[in-house]
Amino acid sequence: MIEIERLKKIFNVSGIPRIAVNTIDLSVRRGEFFALLGPNGAGKTTTISILSTILKPTEGRVFVDGHDVLQSPHLVRQNIGIIFQDPSLDDRLSASENMDFHGRLYGLSRPDRLKQSEALLKMVDLWDRKHDLVRTFSGGMRRRLEIARGLMHHPKLLILDEPTIGLDPKTRRTIWEYVHLSRKQWGMTVFLTTHYLEEADSADRVGVMDEGILVAVDTPDRLKKMVGPEIVVLGTDIQSMEPVRNFLENQIGILEIHLGSEGEISFPLPHGEYNAINIVRKLPGNIRSMTIRKPDLDDVFIQMTGKNMSLNQENASPFHRVYRGKL
Repeated sequence: MIEIERLKKIFNVSGIPRIAVNTIDLSVRRGEFFALLGPNGAGKTTTISILSTILKPTEGRVFVDGHDVLQSPHLVRQNIGIIFQDPSLDDRLSASENMDFHGRLYGLSRPDRLKQSEALLKMVDLWDRKHDLVRTFSGGMRRRLEIARGLMHHPKLLILDEPTIGLDPKTRRTIWEYVHLSRKQWGMTVFLTTHYLEEADSADRVGVMDEGILVAVDTPDRLKKMVGPEIVVLGTDIQSMEPVRNFLENQIGILEIHLGSEGEISFPLPHGEYNAINIVRKLPGNIRSMTIRKPDLDDVFIQMTGKNMSLNQENASPFHRVYRGKL
């Protein structure tokens, strides 16, 4: 469904070139749920803006359903639905009017527009509000309407640019129920950008993007296994953090260390002679607590980029690796 070859996008900011997307390659299969994970400014939105023909690439080629985004942008647009990060509904129209207008743009007949609008508004629980102006809707209701509108023409590819940002957990879960139901019914490909780890965790494959570079592509489980079987999380005090890190690096040989807030230190449990208890007994400083857990995508992001995904801040670890998983 998606083929990206050596894609690069450079913006000119006050006369200074800034690379937003740096020579990435990516293939997404038909019917796949692919998530692009990364912090703000990583290049995610720029990538999907090129996919959806809003921006032109500086270098490289991009194909959607076999159509070149530069040579055949109108054919690309016919095959995609897109939910933007920012609201794009007309709040002076009702829910059904927004749906009808979208259907007209895609050339749907009146009977098809009425049929699709009813089915989709019922699916997102907005049928009883179909005649109400969008300006009277809550943020969650507007997001549900945007998803229904994006599905109006049964797109082959649904592009979601951080679709649940700012929504409460219950509304986020509800929205994903609608998306997964639609994908199951129509065999639709879903391309998501997000910095919510749990959303990316449910994808078939995840791409980790940082500073315009695609540093990893693989299934969530395989990416987590790269980090290691277990993560050790220590609770200590601020004064003990540097001595503990120095000991782990110089005496145990652990480099993938993350220093969190309020004295929290985490690192992958190494293979070999050391177990967690043996390591903790040797550590200097005041160790108040120890927890052992399975790796998550935040651990993957830290190991790949040296940054904390959930906090979106620099990590002290110098470790950085580019990984290309083969399915």
